[in-house]
Amino acid sequence: MKNTLFFSVLVLLISSCSVQKEPIFIKVDNVKVLSFESDTIKLKADAFFENPNDVGGKITTDDIKILVNGAEVAQVFSDEFKVPARNEFSIPLIAYIPTKNILNSNKKGALGSLLNSLITNKVKIQIKGNLEYIVFGFKRDFLIDKTQEIKFKI
Repeated sequence: MKNTLFFSVLVLLISSCSVQKEPIFIKVDNVKVLSFESDTIKLKADAFFENPNDVGGKITTDDIKILVNGAEVAQVFSDEFKVPARNEFSIPLIAYIPTKNILNSNKKGALGSLLNSLITNKVKIQIKGNLEYIVFGFKRDFLIDKTQEIKFKI
């Protein structure tokens, strides 16, 4: 009788936690240049999620690349982000882009692309890669692919 009661309580506890569901990736938005200096450009974006689980987890952002005018110039590196349980949340994605990477990114069209960006005061930024969600050994990758033109002031 004790074993049956123990087993019933254990099954009830395990089934009441909704760990089977994965967080819902909503969008990447709010892409903007935070600072523009002679040697570095600081870029920020937010990845929005909703977690329907009763437990949290962790998200890592190690596999996200930044492309400017079609050429890879930087990678997003940040600490693990703790996912809150049963809540909507956003993860800040911050990248430091060396300006020399933009100038050396595309040998064929770098000058034309740079001149076009200076004339129009716009640059095409693409954030592409994977976010990895981890909870109790369960892993799920979310594909990020956001392209946006950003206006800048000289």
